[in-house]
Amino acid sequence: MNPSHQLAPSTQLVEETLGPDAAELSPGRAQGTSQRGRQPPSHAGETASLIADYRELFKVRVTLMVVMTAWAGFYLGSMQSGISSVQPGLVEALFGIAMVSAGAAALNECVERKHDAKMIRTSRRPMVTGRIGLAHGILIGLAAIAAGSIWLARETNLVTGILTLMTAFTYVAIYTPLKRFTTLATFIGAFPGAMPPLLGWTAARGRIEWPAVALFAILFVWQFPHFMAIAWLYREDYGRAGIRMLPVVQPDGWSTVIEAITYAVLMIPVSLLPVWLHLAGPYYGIAAAVLGAVYLGYTIRFSHITRARSTIESKMYARDLLKVSVIYLPLLLTALMLNAKGK
Repeated sequence: MNPSHQLAPSTQLVEETLGPDAAELSPGRAQGTSQRGRQPPSHAGETASLIADYRELFKVRVTLMVVMTAWAGFYLGSMQSGISSVQPGLVEALFGIAMVSAGAAALNECVERKHDAKMIRTSRRPMVTGRIGLAHGILIGLAAIAAGSIWLARETNLVTGILTLMTAFTYVAIYTPLKRFTTLATFIGAFPGAMPPLLGWTAARGRIEWPAVALFAILFVWQFPHFMAIAWLYREDYGRAGIRMLPVVQPDGWSTVIEAITYAVLMIPVSLLPVWLHLAGPYYGIAAAVLGAVYLGYTIRFSHITRARSTIESKMYARDLLKVSVIYLPLLLTALMLNAKGK
């Protein structure tokens, strides 16, 4: 799943900037405070601020998306094992995957702190402002990745532990620095972004199988229209930070549109793979076709960015596609889980 995203850049899912740690007092309030005497710092307020900083550091919204897609993979894998009600090992698997995702997000913010400082939407992140120090961020990120991977190897199986560790490495050590050098980083980042449902499957089954590859393919292809919408929305920010997203390198928008539409078209047959592999029934096939047509329709509408009369209008098309992409994926996975075939 901020592509991004997360174990994924799907790691860039509608991330919002945190507000200041504390609002500045107005002159009237400042005067009132001086008359009553200075109040001692609130430990509850400090704790709440720290929790908010950790939520931002661990990209909780992205991590929740990772957990959701991993749960879908685990559920479908369990169905193939003949388990349709209580799924043993589910909580353990999702906990470990969430830990690794959170750790990878923390290391991502450590690596990108100087570039985040140049972008409006990320300029208040805790690593940028110094509310969380570099050593602190690196230590907690590495600890979460290591603990999560070991946990998965012990509580699920070695395959899942190794794959999850490799996913975090690809995201942090390859995709993250590569964004400053080539637009191919988006393609490479889609690999770790597509891993969560496959990890859920291996946690349930202990091996990689064709249905798990189909789940990987669905998330892999889904990311590109989603990525292009985000990249267009924040192209000025990415340009200031020196991140070579496609709309930054080719600002006329045509390459961005072509890539988005290509993958939106491909999304329809790829989303039907579970039917072909007998993982799901015909009702899912109908739902996937309808949802795919809607996704494609909004992606074609997104092509209007090339002739939009204003920046506001072009961002409207990108924002609408982003919203649809975020709605599309949970609906598709829900339909797949509801119409899944067991053994």
